[in-house]
Amino acid sequence: MECVIYQEPTGECEQIDCRQADRGCEAVLNRLAVLKPQEFAWIRVDGPGQEELHRLGAYLKLHPLAIEDAVQAHQRPKQERYGDVLAVAVKTLWFVEQSADVETGEVMVFLGPSFALTVRHGANDPTVEAQRRLAEQPDMAQFGPVSILHAVSDVIVDAYAEAAAQVRTDLTELERCVFSPAREDLTEQIYSLKREVVEFRDAVQPLVPVMQPFTTARDDWPRQVVPYFRDVADHLTRTDTEVRALDDLLASVLDAHLAKVGTWQNDDMRRISAWAAIFAIPTMIAGIYGMNFAHMPELDWRYGYPCALAVMALGAGLLYRAFRRNGWL
Repeated sequence: MECVIYQEPTGECEQIDCRQADRGCEAVLNRLAVLKPQEFAWIRVDGPGQEELHRLGAYLKLHPLAIEDAVQAHQRPKQERYGDVLAVAVKTLWFVEQSADVETGEVMVFLGPSFALTVRHGANDPTVEAQRRLAEQPDMAQFGPVSILHAVSDVIVDAYAEAAAQVRTDLTELERCVFSPAREDLTEQIYSLKREVVEFRDAVQPLVPVMQPFTTARDDWPRQVVPYFRDVADHLTRTDTEVRALDDLLASVLDAHLAKVGTWQNDDMRRISAWAAIFAIPTMIAGIYGMNFAHMPELDWRYGYPCALAVMALGAGLLYRAFRRNGWL
């Protein structure tokens, strides 16, 4: 747990030492009890335990359902209001280059009149970068706790855009392999990347309507903060469009690859059929002369054997030439 106290409108901040797990929550509650009117607190909680979050929730007067969502995670992006507290659930997302996987986490943001509480699940922590950006822009503190929601959502949406660019790079490489002359079965790789894009889409697409209400003036927010949220919503919409395009393009690449695999199979069948037809002529002639009847033509002819071989070779050669001309061999 970490806690930062911000001063409005100067942006000056005070870091509360919460390194001791058994005293961290107690230290935060003690500092919140003496919070001044021009101050607001940002409490950052990582992978919380129920007891810790319930103590904070009781003090901050959070709804029990909101606390349950924060503890369990696995929520769709959403926003809900519980009295004076606004709860926003956002999916975090990052791209792992070593495995080419899209990993997801979650951040719950609770905004009250004098506090912002962020509860994080997952390996990636966007609140660290959000705090750094707030430190570089101290004038954002004039917006109060809503500045925390903007900073966190801005970092998360920027990560979406970076992940989308990396996914497109992998897709471009897959396209190159699919349309190359090499005969390589890429079905598993394409399907794996499509599964990651679906997970990506499930994080980005539901967040668009969640962020949209923040782009218009609200009675409980400063009007000056609206353009900042419009910028975040614009980046999110562009990323959503990019992810949809990636999903559609992956479906087309998969169809093209399956069609190419089908062409390979047809080519193999044509080759097999062509060679079967070529060997059918010698087999037929040898089969006829292998029946061992007493009276058969050319059995007593001196040149019968070499003539039969010549007919076999000529017939096979003519068929081979015909199949080569038609592209079967």
